[in-house]
Amino acid sequence: MEKILVLNAGSTSLKFQLFNIDETHHEVLTKGGVERIGLGGSSLTVKGENGTPFTTEMPIENHKEAIKAILHYLTQKYLKNTDELSAIGHRMGYGGEDFDRSVAIDDYVMQKLYESLPLIPLHGPAFVHSIEAMNEFVPNVLQVAVFDTSFHQSVEKAEFLYALPYEMYKKEHIRRYGFHSTSHRYAAKKAKEILGYNGKFICCHLGGGASVTAINNGKSVATSMGYTPTSGVIMSTRGGDMDPYIPLHIMKTQHKTADEVNTMLNKQCGLYGLTGGHADMRDVLEQANQGNEDCAFAIKAFVYSQIKTIGSYVTLMGGLDALIFTAGIGENSSYIRQLICEKLQYLGLELDETANSAEPTPTFINKPTSKVKVVIIPANEELMIAEDSYQVLKEAQNSEKKAV
Repeated sequence: MEKILVLNAGSTSLKFQLFNIDETHHEVLTKGGVERIGLGGSSLTVKGENGTPFTTEMPIENHKEAIKAILHYLTQKYLKNTDELSAIGHRMGYGGEDFDRSVAIDDYVMQKLYESLPLIPLHGPAFVHSIEAMNEFVPNVLQVAVFDTSFHQSVEKAEFLYALPYEMYKKEHIRRYGFHSTSHRYAAKKAKEILGYNGKFICCHLGGGASVTAINNGKSVATSMGYTPTSGVIMSTRGGDMDPYIPLHIMKTQHKTADEVNTMLNKQCGLYGLTGGHADMRDVLEQANQGNEDCAFAIKAFVYSQIKTIGSYVTLMGGLDALIFTAGIGENSSYIRQLICEKLQYLGLELDETANSAEPTPTFINKPTSKVKVVIIPANEELMIAEDSYQVLKEAQNSEKKAV
């Protein structure tokens, strides 16, 4: 068994899980995270030995300090020292066309990560700062990059290429890349295990960030996010697809810079923009129930954007065997699932409303007579990252043996 630490960095947060893992088994030794990094009121929350989370408030100004706090906790409770770590797996936002699988992080990989920072302004700096901190604190431990884009490298050129002057692709590598790879790949893997076959699946990763992916025979064939995570379906603070002239118009008429418009598109649109300040779907649903018309409309628009995308993917694949819901909204909002499924009855999809509203929700929420399975798969990106890191570790160890 190998001890592998998984890190999932956000712009102001850093989640972690420590695994004991081999080819066939895995155990989560502990997990937790640091919240409100650099915002004041920051804290480290961990799962205690009795399973109950406990929180310690502490000043944490950056991701390096967050890494230091996490390593201190682990060496107090679960590691004699950091040398016990076999590998560290990092969730990475953008691999471009350079990486179609998870890889060991070296100087070449780091250079590519630095080059990608303008494309992922929300999380990109957090990703690289976490790697830099680990390089300083545990320089002899293998670090692995698991990319949010790699699963979508199987998408055909007719789907990923934008109809821009071709030199924009040749010189600038502008194309659809897609994101949430680890989540969609995990969902596809679990769906195959549950259903017993690889079929035509559509996975709805609905959380603060949201994307929809068409998966045929275990491979991504289309995905809603594009060159950056701002495109696709409506999200918490991102508006998704829109006329590309709109940002230019705003820059011209309101005299905003490209950076200011970029901030607007990433942090002030989506549910937040439509409701006047509510980015969390739980708050939007609550406000709608209290008669807030803007919130009620935002829910309708959110569902509408999912349906448009799902419908196009059904056509692309020539059918649908299973609809998958994952991530925070997908797993926990029975009402959003109901609204989406109601629009898909033409496919022969029959939602079991009792199962859909049960707590905890079962895996299948379709009626037995439904022609389309509806499956809830709790997201587990950390396990996917741990498994990938383990495989990269074994490959590195085998290479060393051959070299000797």
